[in-house]
Amino acid sequence: MRKTAFIAIMVTALAGATASPAAASAAGEYVALGDSAAAGPLILPPDLSSPGCARSLANYPHVAARQLGVPLKDVTCSGAKTVDMTAPQQTSSGPVPPQLDALSAQTRTVTVTIGGNDVGLVGAATSCINLLPGIVPDCVDRYTAGGHDQLAERIAAFEPVWGALLEEIHTRAPAADVFVAGYGTYLPHNGCWPLAPLTPRDANYIQGSIDKTNAALARQAAAHHARYVDVRTASIGHDVCKLPGVKWFEGLVPTSIAAPLHPNADGMAAIGELVAASISG
Repeated sequence: MRKTAFIAIMVTALAGATASPAAASAAGEYVALGDSAAAGPLILPPDLSSPGCARSLANYPHVAARQLGVPLKDVTCSGAKTVDMTAPQQTSSGPVPPQLDALSAQTRTVTVTIGGNDVGLVGAATSCINLLPGIVPDCVDRYTAGGHDQLAERIAAFEPVWGALLEEIHTRAPAADVFVAGYGTYLPHNGCWPLAPLTPRDANYIQGSIDKTNAALARQAAAHHARYVDVRTASIGHDVCKLPGVKWFEGLVPTSIAAPLHPNADGMAAIGELVAASISG
């Protein structure tokens, strides 16, 4: 998810086409936190207020805020990890403030999507690309060698960190309702090699690891007075293997203007509607 170098070039090229949004009123403010799964790198139009974050004005927080009719402070940033919630994040255009600095006593709604970079989901997926199945071994064997599932162990190690993050959000925004939006169904059962060049075993392992991340996020949301938004279930049938107009996520070779292995504009619109329904419900 740390693809900021080439993303920044795209954002700069589009700088003259789109104006930055007006500053939101503090009253009843909605603050969006998270990584590139929330920021929406490369989706048009770009948010030029922080080019290094590769944030879109059509990402799910903006979609949800428009549907709800509430002012939005969007500090999502591509490449973010949980540590970047409380410490400055380095981007291609310089450091950005800790995301939790956006919270205040006036914050009424918070959404957060974080964790994929902590456990290395995209890196694992790209490391499993296999153009010669049957000749090149499945990567699941490498990730589970010696009886240790590396991704599962990373997820287990980070789970309490996510809980601590939710507690800090409540401390800084005591009047806010907090919503944890999970990650989607990027791959169907057994994948779709060669369209998505992962073997069936590897596709199931990667999506299974995404599902484990979602389960951990859901447990921590339940344990720390937040509501979990289940993107995984809603996105079944909208994976990278589907046709444009149906899929919510792009594959390694995008078919729309969006970052590889990330939500596209259709996905952000659908996730935004899902998040808005959870907030209003």
